Amino acid sequence: MKFSHLHVHTQFSLLDGAASIQNLYKKAIKDGMPALAISDHGNMFGAFEFVAEAYKHKDENGNVKVKPIVGCEFYITETRHQKTFTKEQKDKRYHQILLAKNEQGYRNLVKLTSLGFIEGMYGKYPRIDKELILKYHEGLIATTCCLGASVPQAILRKGDEDGENEFKWWLNVFQEDYYVELQRHGMAEQDKVNDVLIKFAKKYNVKIIASNDSHYVEQDDFNAHDILLCINTGEKQATPALRDFADDDVHIKDKRFAFPNDQFYFKTTEEMSKVFHDLPEAIDNTNEVVDKIELLNLTRDILLPNFPVEKRFEIHSKEETIGKYKVSAESQNQWEYLKHITYEGAAKRYTELTDDVKERIEFELFTIKMMGFAGYFLIVSDFIKAGRDKGVFIGPGRGSAAGSVVAYCIGITNIDPIKYNLLFERFLNPDRKSMPDIDTDFDDEGRQKVIDYVVEKYGKNQVAQIITYGTMAAKSSIADVARVMDLPLPESRALTKLVPDRPGTELKRVLHAPLKAKDGEKSLEEKDGLGNDDLENVKKLREIYNQSGSPASKVLHEAERLEGSVRNTGIHAAGIIIAPRDLTELIPVATSKESTLWLTQIEGTDIENAGVIKMDFLGLKTLTIIKNALALIKLNHGIEINIDEIPLDDKKTFELYQHGSTIGTFQFESAGMQKYLRDLKPDKFGDLIAMNALYRPGPIAYIPNYIDRKHGREAISYDVPEMAEYLEETYGITVYQEQVMLLAQKLAGFSKGDADVLRKAMGKKQKAVLDKMKAQFIAGATEKLLPPEKLEKIWTDWEAFAQYAFNKSHSTCYAYVAYQTAYLKAHYPAEYMSAVLNNAGSIEKITFFMEECKRMGIKVLGPDINESLKGFAVNDKGEIRFGLGGLKGVGEAAVESIIEERKKGGTFTNIFDFIRRINQRTVNKKTLESLAYAGGFDCFPEHHRAQYFTIPEGETVNGLERVIKYGQVMASQNATTTNTLFGDLPISMEIPPPRITDCAPWPLIVQLDHEKEVTGIFLSGHPLDNYKFEMKHYGVTPLADFNEFKEAIKMQPNPGRPFRIVGLVSDAQHRIARSGNKYGNFVIEDYSGKTEFPLFSEDYMRLTPILQQGSTVLIHGYFKQRYNKDEFEFKVMSVSLAETMKRNMTKQLTIEAHPQDISSELVNFIEKNVKNNPGKSTLKFTLSEPKNKMKISLVTMNSGFEMNEEMIQFLENKPELEVQVVTS
Repeated sequence: MKFSHLHVHTQFSLLDGAASIQNLYKKAIKDGMPALAISDHGNMFGAFEFVAEAYKHKDENGNVKVKPIVGCEFYITETRHQKTFTKEQKDKRYHQILLAKNEQGYRNLVKLTSLGFIEGMYGKYPRIDKELILKYHEGLIATTCCLGASVPQAILRKGDEDGENEFKWWLNVFQEDYYVELQRHGMAEQDKVNDVLIKFAKKYNVKIIASNDSHYVEQDDFNAHDILLCINTGEKQATPALRDFADDDVHIKDKRFAFPNDQFYFKTTEEMSKVFHDLPEAIDNTNEVVDKIELLNLTRDILLPNFPVEKRFEIHSKEETIGKYKVSAESQNQWEYLKHITYEGAAKRYTELTDDVKERIEFELFTIKMMGFAGYFLIVSDFIKAGRDKGVFIGPGRGSAAGSVVAYCIGITNIDPIKYNLLFERFLNPDRKSMPDIDTDFDDEGRQKVIDYVVEKYGKNQVAQIITYGTMAAKSSIADVARVMDLPLPESRALTKLVPDRPGTELKRVLHAPLKAKDGEKSLEEKDGLGNDDLENVKKLREIYNQSGSPASKVLHEAERLEGSVRNTGIHAAGIIIAPRDLTELIPVATSKESTLWLTQIEGTDIENAGVIKMDFLGLKTLTIIKNALALIKLNHGIEINIDEIPLDDKKTFELYQHGSTIGTFQFESAGMQKYLRDLKPDKFGDLIAMNALYRPGPIAYIPNYIDRKHGREAISYDVPEMAEYLEETYGITVYQEQVMLLAQKLAGFSKGDADVLRKAMGKKQKAVLDKMKAQFIAGATEKLLPPEKLEKIWTDWEAFAQYAFNKSHSTCYAYVAYQTAYLKAHYPAEYMSAVLNNAGSIEKITFFMEECKRMGIKVLGPDINESLKGFAVNDKGEIRFGLGGLKGVGEAAVESIIEERKKGGTFTNIFDFIRRINQRTVNKKTLESLAYAGGFDCFPEHHRAQYFTIPEGETVNGLERVIKYGQVMASQNATTTNTLFGDLPISMEIPPPRITDCAPWPLIVQLDHEKEVTGIFLSGHPLDNYKFEMKHYGVTPLADFNEFKEAIKMQPNPGRPFRIVGLVSDAQHRIARSGNKYGNFVIEDYSGKTEFPLFSEDYMRLTPILQQGSTVLIHGYFKQRYNKDEFEFKVMSVSLAETMKRNMTKQLTIEAHPQDISSELVNFIEKNVKNNPGKSTLKFTLSEPKNKMKISLVTMNSGFEMNEEMIQFLENKPELEVQVVTS
């Protein structure tokens, strides 16, 4: 007897279902089940993937092996609009399974789930009610569902009679499409309800079906599923479980939500038949349901939104066939308007409309008309124009859309495709219909303005954002499971650290794949590119995994099972859907607290297959930086720059690129790119386009050839002379996909469409297509009398390179934006870097960019009440000031109030003038404290920071509180005087400012601590700033890493490894024990954190002279296991002053340079420095020529040198030199 599961939860029943769709089908196919339903809680998140998966498994006749049935287990409430409840009157929700019988049923299912989110959302539950059921029940099958449904709940809570009334309501609505659903999970309540339901079935002649409320695939997934429930509810697994049937929002003190037992899995037909051995018809009746249900296919043709055009362009009234495509009258009318605005734009874009330009425009317009995409171009052009009108900064284009002249003429892009040889067919292939894809970059703030415009134009019910599903990746799976299983946090962190830090890392592979190539195919070394360090960590992880019964091993086993589970939903960062009518008539939608727009329930990869068009509205931070920089330039210099009209041959900009000074600019700022730029010395825009395309895995190997060919060190050659036309700009190297496409047309007579098919096939390594096209290429080129042996070579080269070749359209657009940033950095460095700092995001990035400012000779100063704006800004001397808005405890209103008063009444002359003039309701005590801590009042030299916070002896208030009190008295007197009859008379009594008691200034470390507290960084410089070179090159461990190691020492592969720490002694406490022995507690801190350790007896006596508060020290030590204990302590071996490191620890300094970087300046400096600083360290100078793998080393033999500050400064200013220090 055949059986099909009709009540199945997948992992899209978020953190409640643990079954993957693939595994469910695998088991259903193996078991020979005719069908399989999806019935997730309240949503249809998995429906599209579920149906698509069924079509991947067909029999020899082309029929699906398992029929997909789309359903949903809804939450039903009395009235979906009620959102306020009390302890007495709670939100009673019932579960209800509805299955789509046909297309109409599917549409109603979509309506119901969408309205559950839109109208019925309460907490995390999308709810519907009987009113909606009555309206949208056509084409749906209903069952009595599970214990949580209305009929079973009525039987349990009110009795058989109420249960029967409820039963009759559902039967009356669904009639022959209503079934009694029986589940047997070994629960007493269930058995009680089942007896009553069987009575109802007989009485009303309703058929019984068996189901199993499946939440996971195999019985032994029970524990992993239990952990998933704990992740959902934030509980620990050790908390006693409430194993009654309830929703996960039922809270009972000291109990956690859990499933009653391990029977809620995807049972086989045999297992189900045993459970229902006394009711075989319940198994067989599932076949009746399956037979009723039509096979659904959810893939749809895309529907474009409506874009009305003026009456004068509506000249077509009937559908027309163009080529192999049918084009509607509406689309043809839109095309007439598109053609009109294209030629209007072309007249502005081109000084002369040459035949070539006209021919290109006509070719593009014809393709757009034939494919029916005119409306798409008009929609995009419209919102981009609206954005520009609202002052939004919009990128010059991105992706292959920049290859369209039509897009350029109507203002979608800002790059002339003809000038840069960009191809339209790379964007829209005339021989192969596929949706155009125009992605647009907006400045971060402006993006929302454009989205608001689109919503306003098309309607809130036709525009949505796209949902994303966050899955439990390798590391997050371990972290989540570890928390639930109560593994200590340090041990959990240590486990996740052992997982290689690479995108797409799979825990299953990390735990089971061959380690090295010699161990087997698809090894971690070969397929995942893991190096020795990563492989050592993997070995340690496997060792823990194989420890029988250890808590960490259990965590790894469960994390492996749960890896890939859907953990939560999010919102796609860029994707926007615009539909031609109400979205709930087309696809299921959801809602989110993070957005006012609806969300699709289908994710981005599938959304266009579902029949709606996706457009990417990307927020590009770089555009915000450019916008901010231009505003600062206007503020400081009174100059308005049109960034789209800057010259593309600016000498100063190319000098910046030639020096590799690209930190803070777009696309070109990595250390590797800087090195190549110094070698390349770009002097034309085309070099930047090429470098942008080449600097990625694969083609990066061609960069040295590109550089050598540019500078004449390598001959430029072409396989056949005809190739020169398209390869000349890149010195004979194929860099772009467009070059392959153009050469295929020129050499072998390929059509534009065929050339694009070739490009795609090469990129995706489609062997069958390539074999066919190779024959076409050889035949076509031979016809043009090109030598066959050369053609073989050309084809082989293309196959090797085309998979890496880059889209020139995208590369050009982003090189253009990059050039704009470099232009601003070269001409207005302080304003540009201020804008970069304002958009840096993290403290680490701010610190990094502040270092770059320092290198550029631009001072970055702390906040100043007389000079700072809200964000980083430039003062009259060209220095950058920290913004007032960046201080903790200083609100936006306070910042605006201070700046406004400064504009109105001029700079503040002293702290009392400041307190008199500002509004203390806006600028409160907390704000004033933050300003003082950060040095905001340092512009008033009569007081230093400590004075504001010191309480003089015998008094109860500090200096700042005296200032605040004075301000309040002044404000009160002003208010009183203003309100008198003689308010315009001079104040009779002048109140003198209070005297602020003098005291000692704070030590630097105290001042720095306060600065870090309110700004996140050390504004006044840090004592460790003088040792950055040593901390980088002398094997020093940052304290944050040291502390992490210490906390999880038992998990470390090598717990006894030696450590070097460099830090500031911020506290030193000296003590005497009862025995009379001296000991001490010392706190050491660096940029990343602090650590504390004690020293006893001999160690204390030996080391304490150097461990003085305020000293910067180097500590050598290791972790030593305590005698007879499972504990470790840090054993300090030696302490020395950090300033002695370079002198005492430098065994050898290695400098590696390319021959072209050797200058007389370099030779003279090193010769002089070594002579002036004799010592025992060796200097090794290596000349390397990586392209030909040539190296030669020169080493000082007899006379060594002593590492010194001048050498460090010199090396830090020469980024082209690679430096390595061997320490003793």
